[in-house]
Amino acid sequence: MKNIDIVKLIVHEVGKSKDLITFVTDRKGHGLRYAIDSTKIHSELGWLLETKFEDGIKKTIASWYLNNMKWWEEIIIGEYQEYYQKMYNHKRN
Repeated sequence: MKNIDIVKLIVHEVGKSKDLITFVTDRKGHGLRYAIDSTKIHSELGWLLETKFEDGIKKTIASWYLNNMKWWEEIIIGEYQEYYQKMYNHKRN
């Protein structure tokens, strides 16, 4: 899947408009698509895919992000940001 297709899927699953998608200039070496070859993990460990990516990401969005909004919304408010600055800002220098 292309990155944009994943972004569109996520936006759809959270009930938001595709107008929220912002395009930025690609950085050097930026991949438009990431893929894996699971042959080795299957042949050496017997691992098999149980959930398609599309189903898995939908389940993750529903079971974690939408059902735990209180938890992650607190991360983006000022109190956490102030804590982060206090704890880590000095390490940037």
